[in-house]
Formats: sequence, C-alpha cells, structure tokens
Amino acid sequence: MKLLIYSHFFRPSVGGVETVVELLATGLASLQIAGGAPAYEVTVLTNTTANERVEPSRPYRVVRNPTKGQLREWIGSCDVVHVAGVAIPPLREALRQKKPVVVEHHGFQAICPSGQLLKEPEDVPCPGHFMKGNHVECVRCRKSGSRLVSLRRWLLTFYRRQLCGRVNANIVPTGWLGEQLRLPRVKVVPHGLSPRAPIVRISGRGNALRVVFVGRLVTTKGVGLVLQAVRRLQTGNYPVDVRIVGTGPERESLENRVKEWGLGSQVKFLGFVPEGEVGKVLMEATVVVVPSIGGEVFGMVVAENMLRGLPVLASDLGAFAEVLGGSDQTFRTGDVDDLTRQLLRVANDPALADHWARVGYQRAHETFTEQRMIEGHEKVYREVLISRAG
Repeated sequence: MKLLIYSHFFRPSVGGVETVVELLATGLASLQIAGGAPAYEVTVLTNTTANERVEPSRPYRVVRNPTKGQLREWIGSCDVVHVAGVAIPPLREALRQKKPVVVEHHGFQAICPSGQLLKEPEDVPCPGHFMKGNHVECVRCRKSGSRLVSLRRWLLTFYRRQLCGRVNANIVPTGWLGEQLRLPRVKVVPHGLSPRAPIVRISGRGNALRVVFVGRLVTTKGVGLVLQAVRRLQTGNYPVDVRIVGTGPERESLENRVKEWGLGSQVKFLGFVPEGEVGKVLMEATVVVVPSIGGEVFGMVVAENMLRGLPVLASDLGAFAEVLGGSDQTFRTGDVDDLTRQLLRVANDPALADHWARVGYQRAHETFTEQRMIEGHEKVYREVLISRAG
C-alpha cells in the first residue's frame, strides 16, 4: 500500500504530533508481507524545514515544503492519504481527487477557532461555545490581533468541520475527543509510545514532598497552579519542593513569581534536560503533576510517565481522565484548592503514590503501545479501502 502522511509539524520540531507521526511512519514502513516485501510504502509530507542538508536515515521518504504541484502529484500517486491534524490544503486536494482520506485529530481545530478549547485572553477552559452556537463568544475570543483575524479564524472552523465531515474516517486518540467533535465515521486509536525504562523512585528523603513537572512552560500547561499550591503548602508548614523540567515563553514570568513569593529555595527551574538525564530527576519524584488547563486531546506526558512506572496527578480534563483510567488521580482543572488537597493526600499517604504508580504502569503497557497504535491504523486503512471498493 502506498501511504501518504501529511503532517504540518515534523522532526526536527519537537512535540506530540511529531512523536506520533514519526512512530507511526516508522512502524508501518517496517512491516513486511509474505516473502519479505514491505507492506507499506510510506511518504511523509511536511512544511517543517530540516536543520541539516542530509536527512537522517529513515525507512520512509520525507518530502519537505512541497509546492502545490508536488502536493497534487503525491496525493495522486498514493492509495490512502492520512492527514495528521486538520490541514486544509491536503484535505481539499485529496477530496478533489476522490482519494481515500483519513484525518487524525491532534487538536480541536474542527470545533474551536483557536484549536485549544480555551477562552482567550483569560486562558480558562471554554465550555464549547462554537458547538453550542455561541458564535459571538468565538469571535471575541483572542489574545491579540484584529477582529478581522478572529473572524477569519472562526470562519475557517466551519470549513475545517465541513471537510472532516466528508473524509472516510476521523481518527481520535481518546473516546472523549470523539464525543466533543461529533463528526461522522469516528475511529478511536490511542497513541502508542516507545517503551520507557521503569524508574525506581528513591525513598527515604525524609518527609519532603517532591513534585516534578515536565513540559513546555506555556500558560496552557498550568505551571502557575503548581506554584500557587506550593505557596499554600509553605504557609501551612508542609515540607515541599518542586523541580520544573522544560523551557518556554512563560519561564521568566514564572521565575519572577517564585522570587516574589519567596519560594526560591523550594522551586528549581532545570530548563531543558536531555532524555538520558530526565530519569535522574524523576527518580526523586514523589509525584509527577500534569496541571494543564486545556488544549489536551490525549496526554503524552501522562502516558509517558505511566510507562515509566511513576505516580501521576493530573487535571481532570476528559482526555487525561481517560488515559489514567479513572478520576482518583485527578484534581479539578484550574482549581488550586483541589490540587493542594490531592498533594496533601500523597504527602500523608506514601502508599497512595505507590498504588498510582503500579496501576498506571500496568494500564500503560496494556493500552498505549506502538504495536496497538499501528494495528489500529492498519485496521482503519483496510476498512476505508474496503468501503471504497464496495
């Protein structure tokens, strides 16, 4: 099968979409049929520019910054088009050529003008204004830019939704996202991740609660909530410290807040930590906190740390709750009181964190594997081709 995957974002860019597309392309391109012939001829089209002239060795082809003509030719020569994210040009062209096409949703672009399901500029969870028909609120929703830009963004949401209604399958990583999108022909295929070595947490550090955050330092990731919770725990004389792994545009403002609140001895910003060194930070974690306030359709950091055998506490976004498999390990999104309460539970009951770690490890190894993700996509491609042939 000749499979074309279009992903606006791809390596060397770093993010959840890039990770999933790379794992999927590599896994499919490595499959063989009887006699050893490749089962898939995979080509990835992307608008992400490479850092080097020579592409690293991959079992599939990568075409960067394709022209309109090249996009048209590549779509015309493939058997199935897979669009990672609701990108309009490849969707429009694939539908024009009447090609079998699937969309994998990595955001909320089909139901939210910002794609984040957040109300701007307040950065609070959106109640779903677009799908409820509250379109005045959608046009008002913007951090910056003119009303014209906001209006264009709103209009494009209708167009994206129309295109998604015409494709052969809409792939989502969580059933929760499928419920939000309310599109036809939805298929749930959870993301798969590369195996992570289990991390043995160090005990015996006294009674201190160590909280670790791993991710980009942007408003939607909710790091400010962690700082507020630490401030409250400090006021109550509870020993706690925080390690923040990652970089981003909010780092300076977060560091200023730490200084203002006198938390410098408890909160350490570690910046970028190489993959091989992250384990040293995580092994001293009492709990890994994922406090996102929106923009999450799966929860890569949640699943990654479950695979590492670490206890995870996350906001109760629908995608996070589904990945975790329950609500015991969540706190109300954006609610610092509830976050503080849950941290106190862990501090007062070390066995609770151990339980979360065991249950999460088992669930992740049963559900979020590369093999299951690849098999799920293969099934969708076969169903699409069979339905077209019929």
